[in-house]
Amino acid sequence: MRKLILLVTSILIGTLVFAQAKPEWNSIFKKINEEVQANSKAYSSLKTATETIGHRLTGSANGKKAEEFVFNLLKSYGYADVRYQPFEVESWSRGSLSVKIGTDAAHLESIKSVSLAHSPVKVNITEELIDMGNGLEEDYANNPDKAKGKIALVYLGVLPGSKPGTGTLHRSEKTAIAIKYGAKGIVVINTATGGILLTGTASVTGKLIPIPAVCIGKEDGLKLKEQLAAAKHYVSINMTNNSGIIKARNIIATIKGKSQPQEKVVVGGHLDSWDLATGAIDNGIGSFSVIDIARTFKALKLQPERTVEFILFMGEEEGLLGSKAYVNYAVKDKSIDQLRYMFNYDMTNNPNGYSTTAEESKELFQSIGAIAQSIDSGFKNTFRAGAGLHSDHQPFMLYGVPTGGGAGGGLPNNAGPCYHADCDDFKLVDEQGMKNTVRYASMLLYGVADAKEIKAKHFTDEETKNFLLKNKLKEPLQIAGEWRWKD
Repeated sequence: MRKLILLVTSILIGTLVFAQAKPEWNSIFKKINEEVQANSKAYSSLKTATETIGHRLTGSANGKKAEEFVFNLLKSYGYADVRYQPFEVESWSRGSLSVKIGTDAAHLESIKSVSLAHSPVKVNITEELIDMGNGLEEDYANNPDKAKGKIALVYLGVLPGSKPGTGTLHRSEKTAIAIKYGAKGIVVINTATGGILLTGTASVTGKLIPIPAVCIGKEDGLKLKEQLAAAKHYVSINMTNNSGIIKARNIIATIKGKSQPQEKVVVGGHLDSWDLATGAIDNGIGSFSVIDIARTFKALKLQPERTVEFILFMGEEEGLLGSKAYVNYAVKDKSIDQLRYMFNYDMTNNPNGYSTTAEESKELFQSIGAIAQSIDSGFKNTFRAGAGLHSDHQPFMLYGVPTGGGAGGGLPNNAGPCYHADCDDFKLVDEQGMKNTVRYASMLLYGVADAKEIKAKHFTDEETKNFLLKNKLKEPLQIAGEWRWKD
């Protein structure tokens, strides 16, 4: 009897999982799988880009080359409807940097360091260095004047020995807190071992900040923390940087929906990268997977019920500038109301499930995933609902659009420590991992765009606020100046 109950339960669960799947999806998903496994160009195109372009910093000559490379690539795949979406940004690029530290302000020793983006164009200061722990609000609150007029030393993540449950913030948010409490500069200790230096923006707005921000290696930083506990130290920061208003471009390709062209599902990833390396992992593996999803749809002549838009964003690294521009355009022309879902692929690799901000999408996502799993058992059809910040889904989410993408998987070849670092190059990329991203993401995109019903709805402004509160995102959004609601 127990076995019979289990069998019936299993059948009922299976029926529920497949409830939103269309019968034709089985054959379509098999064709997607075969096409990607046999003909994917994601890996080879990324290899060509890293070899012929190099880094893809927004506003640079290389950034422009990357925009043109992708535009032409999409054209070659048969997209007549591919276009640039221009936007103006305050560009930033590094110049010179010298950081020196020691107990005698007149005799300081150089320490290996890198500038964080949006630091001022010219700085030459020497001030006392103050250990501010994790750099969170609570680290300043007990002694609000501790960092005033000094340079704050903070850890990028959460220090070992911190109280249980301590969360962290983005480097830009930690910089904003340091500025709030009157610090004259900030030195960020990286979390990766081996002397790896991290770059990235220290600005929550994508505009220049009033204080210098630099990163030093983990080993140097933890040693410095010990030394600070025993004696007063000073730090000298002498830097130059470049900034000015320039034009950048998102690249957009479109497939018009068969029966509901007014409803739109968008899939994107940021094409830009930092300038220390070629950005193969961040975000070559994501953006070139999106390009190959577009290629796959064209190769198979796929046309779901709703319109599908493929977007390669520029300016993500400097403050989500491209995705903010896209959303601003959409709000202005009211097409934001047509967006039913936004899928974002940022450093996604070898996913084995799907994620979303909308719990009510579980049935649809797992119906799609069950077919993917029947094609390849390596796909575990995991499901995760939740929300986070600091990638191109964020501007969409803040306007109530459901967002999602891949879940599970992991970065290849121990690539994590090379995040925003000079070791982020093509040798870290795994070809099959990219293929897995492309085939499972293509299935998700097609299934959602073709579904009879998308239960996840576009939130009202009040519903968006409550959703963000539920996911504990008010504090970082307030720090960034993006919390638009009055309590």
